[in-house]
Amino acid sequence: MIAGAETTATLIEWVMAEVMQNHDVMEKVQKEFEEIVGLNNMVEESHLPKLKYLDATIKETLRLHPVVPFLIPRSPSQDCTVGGYTVPKGSTILLNVWSIHQDPRYWDNPLDFKPERFLTCLETKKWYNGNNLNFFPFGSGRRLCPGLPLAEKMLMFISASLLHSFNWSLPHGEKHDLCEDFGITLRKKKPLIAIPSQRLSHMNLYM
Repeated sequence: MIAGAETTATLIEWVMAEVMQNHDVMEKVQKEFEEIVGLNNMVEESHLPKLKYLDATIKETLRLHPVVPFLIPRSPSQDCTVGGYTVPKGSTILLNVWSIHQDPRYWDNPLDFKPERFLTCLETKKWYNGNNLNFFPFGSGRRLCPGLPLAEKMLMFISASLLHSFNWSLPHGEKHDLCEDFGITLRKKKPLIAIPSQRLSHMNLYM
């Protein structure tokens, strides 16, 4: 429960930070909300499958800022050879997902925040099935994160509610800071402080 709550909250903070940093992405996300949800409505669960650009934005955030950058340690049950290297039985193995997600061999302009790269695949859910070894923020194979279905829906719903209901800005004098603090989870080095303002047409929608 703790792992699920912390990773979800951490990723939502990254989503908000990246969207606020990239104004063109903010405009596209909010335009999608206007077309699908409308400024006279709150986000509901039924809207989520239609929010394709927001979904791509969350995936791009997971690519640049995988919440668990080395995943969960693995250990082979027998000696094996991988890429010409012998891996002894019982070894502790850490997969550097953070590095793979930013490898220019697999991603064009890997340091740029471009949600559009995830709109090219019609079957978007294939990105999370763990078989694409260029992008596996939730792990792969039989050890795929069991909380993936809940995490995917909660990330979408909370992010959509925050970005649709409010306009966001930094406190006066603050600058965008996307520095990372490595650990078991990948957090922002400096916590995000954001100021909301009314975006929807009627105040009673917030009550």
